[in-house]
Amino acid sequence: MRFSILPLLLFALPLAEIAGFVVVGRQIGALATVGLVLAASIGGALLLRHQGFGVMQKVRREIDAGRDPSRQLAHGATMVIAALLLIVPGFITDIAAFLLLLPPVRDLAWRLVKSRVTVMTDFGSGGFSRRERATTIDLDDADYARQDQPGRSNPESPWRRLGDRD
Repeated sequence: MRFSILPLLLFALPLAEIAGFVVVGRQIGALATVGLVLAASIGGALLLRHQGFGVMQKVRREIDAGRDPSRQLAHGATMVIAALLLIVPGFITDIAAFLLLLPPVRDLAWRLVKSRVTVMTDFGSGGFSRRERATTIDLDDADYARQDQPGRSNPESPWRRLGDRD
């Protein structure tokens, strides 16, 4: 039987965050604790906004150079996760977010997850080439009708011919 520790962690995280609030609040005061939490949330929101544009530019540069953009996408996704963790109130999630902001930690995370991620790329002449679909059906208004509408059904509809192949 396989046991997952994730539900236990999700249950324990709020309790640990509350304990963190109590410990930090006792050391620096309640107002300073609230200020730190608000500053981290604002910083996370700003980071999230900034990362959306920056990651797409980095990915575009990688594609234009003919290189695999998966590492840049993974770093961008990790930065988004870090930003979301900063937005969530709590010091433990903030510590995890600050760790994810470090490039060596992001590289380590990418190495751990890379074997489980399949990146499908097809590099043609200096970029991705577009794959064509096997079957394209172009319908007119008369080609599509519901069965419950008498007199509107079209026996020559491409949908009927496609179903006859099976």
